[in-house]
Amino acid sequence: MIKHLMLTAALAAALPLHAAPAVDRHWSLMAGRMFPLVTSIQPERAPAALAAVLEQRRKRIDACELAPKCLLLAATWTDADMDAVAAAVPVSGKPPGLADDGARAQVVRELRGLNAVLQTYGFGTQSRYPMIDGPVEKVDGDGFKASVADAIWLADSGKHDPAVRLDPSIALAIALIDANERRDAVLFEPLDQAHNAAPFALAKKTDWQRYRYSAIIIPGVGPENPALSISARSKLHLQLAARRFAQGDVAFIITSGAAVHPKGSTYVEAVEMRKTLVERFGIPAERIVIEPYARHTTTNLRNATRRLHAMGAPLDKPTLIVANSSQSRYISSPEFAARNPAELGYDPGTVGQRHSPYEVEFTPSVRSLRVDPWDPLDP
Repeated sequence: MIKHLMLTAALAAALPLHAAPAVDRHWSLMAGRMFPLVTSIQPERAPAALAAVLEQRRKRIDACELAPKCLLLAATWTDADMDAVAAAVPVSGKPPGLADDGARAQVVRELRGLNAVLQTYGFGTQSRYPMIDGPVEKVDGDGFKASVADAIWLADSGKHDPAVRLDPSIALAIALIDANERRDAVLFEPLDQAHNAAPFALAKKTDWQRYRYSAIIIPGVGPENPALSISARSKLHLQLAARRFAQGDVAFIITSGAAVHPKGSTYVEAVEMRKTLVERFGIPAERIVIEPYARHTTTNLRNATRRLHAMGAPLDKPTLIVANSSQSRYISSPEFAARNPAELGYDPGTVGQRHSPYEVEFTPSVRSLRVDPWDPLDP
């Protein structure tokens, strides 16, 4: 009997344990970047009202039996659904992603962004910038239909992943992005620990009062030729910025820009610009922060603000945007002032005095910390 028990115990010890579900690290990163507040809600702790809404949504989604059009419509969030989620956000503490304008506003941003992903990557609705965003396949072809079908199977298989288990729509949105190999939003994560460690360490010891500006922000200009790693205009920005940084009244430089132009480029503007500043101009690497996600001038300013906040810089201290004369003029224009609320929903900060054809002041705003997956490549 004792030998039998010992043998049973030995066999049990030899068997693999599966106490925890498999975790897709990529999906976890995507969920945290795109839907930080929504995915922080634990389904088992959801209040009765939200639990009822989630159950109704699951039944509608399950009834579709993976039929694409039915499933995409069933996964779309209504205003009433969003209200139920917002009501479930804890009022105490500070949940991940909670922005300056409150829980409901952040929940609505995240879920409307999720709806936009379903529209663009599921139904094929044209994105805001179709030349650089949107599905890999042409939306009127069989390849797009096959990609959507594959994403639906992928989402169904992964719907129990801890990162997406609140609602099947989260798995579906991330699977649609995944099926198109658009890893842009998490390509450099953990950004500040892995790529900005040296400047962030220096920032902790920085006396910000010593400097007139917390940073020079350099927006990238992508080359239209895929064979080029950096454009001539970006080189101009770097030459101007290096000259200005040498005056000694700026604490850091932030290079900002993703791999945007041309579509499918593998050269990340922020990375190439930092490399050039170090190799050609001798700027210390610990003085340069990369911001490798921005895809537009609006998000150059928004994302630079996020890096300043993360490194502990005072947001009420102005920065200096250094760019070519046409871009600098545009940033100071009424057109750009109107574009920010139209695309971001707010002004990422205050554009100030233009000191020269190449330099314009910008004072960041905490509003820039609002996560918005309407652009899933840079939420």
